[in-house]
Amino acid sequence: MSEFVLDGKTLGPLSPPYVIAEVGVNHEGDLDLARRLVDLAAEGGADAVKFQTYKAGSLASRHSPAYWDLQSEPTTSQFELFQKYDRFGPAEYTALAAHCQRQGVTFLSTPFDGGAVDFLDPLMPLFKIASADLTCVPLLEKVAAKHKPVLLSTGAATAAEVEDALSILQAHGAPSVHLLHCVLNYPTQDANAGLGQIKALARLFPGRLIGYSDHTLPEANMDALTFAYILGARIIEKHFTHDKTLPGNDHYHAMDAGDLRRFRERVERFRQMAGDEVKHYLPSEGPARAFARRSIVAARAIAQGEKITTGAVTYKRPGTGIPAHHWHQVLGQKAARDIAEDEVLAWGDLAPSGD
Repeated sequence: MSEFVLDGKTLGPLSPPYVIAEVGVNHEGDLDLARRLVDLAAEGGADAVKFQTYKAGSLASRHSPAYWDLQSEPTTSQFELFQKYDRFGPAEYTALAAHCQRQGVTFLSTPFDGGAVDFLDPLMPLFKIASADLTCVPLLEKVAAKHKPVLLSTGAATAAEVEDALSILQAHGAPSVHLLHCVLNYPTQDANAGLGQIKALARLFPGRLIGYSDHTLPEANMDALTFAYILGARIIEKHFTHDKTLPGNDHYHAMDAGDLRRFRERVERFRQMAGDEVKHYLPSEGPARAFARRSIVAARAIAQGEKITTGAVTYKRPGTGIPAHHWHQVLGQKAARDIAEDEVLAWGDLAPSGD
């Protein structure tokens, strides 16, 4: 994996993940709650806090059916659901961007129309495009024309569709595009998480940073996010809430600040376990190299001038004498002195060649 710089952070094989706490519209139109969610995400260790910017009327027709689990979110119309949470406009997002800056996290919001792209542009260092808009050519072109890095979710897409979207974004000015594996099930069952696609994206689209946008139900160990990181995802996005027991919308498959902290702790533990990607021995293994490896050892007493044969020597610990990998170099040489049984041989115990 190459190294990439995203939002001022270097991401690569040994780096911590760039974590996006996806508040979305879990603020439910309450600006004070939105600010509180920013605070909680910052406390949990998020790098960025992301919202969603849309108006129901420009996003969905009044006849758009639901595609989520109706037991968790019973609203059967996309238009009706989106209309509940579309009250924020430029003033609110500008206020939230300022609050994010105060809290030391990056403000992001996914735009769902051209107007949102325009007023969000000065507030954000990069753009995120939702999976469902991967084939929305005018929106892709509008985002790309802002000449900022783009995060592109790839849920419900084929490799060919991803390739097409990349071509459009690059042709219209996006300087870099990074891909997030995603599954558009709300919630996503473990059997449908498809985390192997993280490696598939890395293989199919080399030279791009790969991430994961998660919709599985969170559990104590945050296994989906942790496994995604192990598989190579260096951008991690997950919905975020202050109360996972709240009904409807995106609360039921979101993480909270405690979940985020545990994920950070687990990833840091795995990072320490992983170390670097160069084969070498660790300083802590020095005693083992010295004492657990084998040296060439006298199997019986060896007289000065005697030729050393296989019957005269053996191999034993510690490894502080002639290493056992010099076995064939030692055989046939003569002893420079009397050597007692079980002595560890040193190079000075061998007579110079020709003696």
